[in-house]
Amino acid sequence: MLIHGADASGNCLKIKYTADYLGLAYEWRAVDIMKGEARTAAFLDINPMGQVPAVTLDDGRHLAQSNAIIRYLARGTALMPEDAYLQAKVDELMFWEQYSHEPYVGTCRFQMRYLGKPREERDAWRVERGERALDFMENQLKNKNWFVGNELSIADIALLAYTRVADEGGFDMASRNNIANWIGRCEDRLAIAPRH
Repeated sequence: MLIHGADASGNCLKIKYTADYLGLAYEWRAVDIMKGEARTAAFLDINPMGQVPAVTLDDGRHLAQSNAIIRYLARGTALMPEDAYLQAKVDELMFWEQYSHEPYVGTCRFQMRYLGKPREERDAWRVERGERALDFMENQLKNKNWFVGNELSIADIALLAYTRVADEGGFDMASRNNIANWIGRCEDRLAIAPRH
């Protein structure tokens, strides 16, 4: 399998975290989105949407969109619950992550880290929605270790990628102890080196 991705993209790291945890063989193909490499004719043959990540499966077929990819990779593994209701709860959180979390937390990070905007110049409406998303997560993690069921799932991986670097988007994570403890559990389980 080839993973076409940007090294610092949370959406791309979801694929790496999932593949590494499951012991899947892959080759990482770096795509520099800041240089327009996701818009080249060669890349558009892989993903006509012109976005990373994308994967080329062993049989030559392509798949895009981070949460679709990790759901595909996790089928039949411990990262996807067997119970149909719990599977739907995983999907529920992954849809929420792409609609109500990543566009705000991830984009604020992009604005600060890659565009060099100071904290004060972030889009105020994105900051407000990012704070709301992080507050929701903090509340959901009261008295539980994982987002769905009693084990790590791809819902956790989907939410981890941008949450663990939310401070790079100007979000104050110091008071969100439930999230901090969950990040530590995820890093431990996924064998990801802690950032600090």
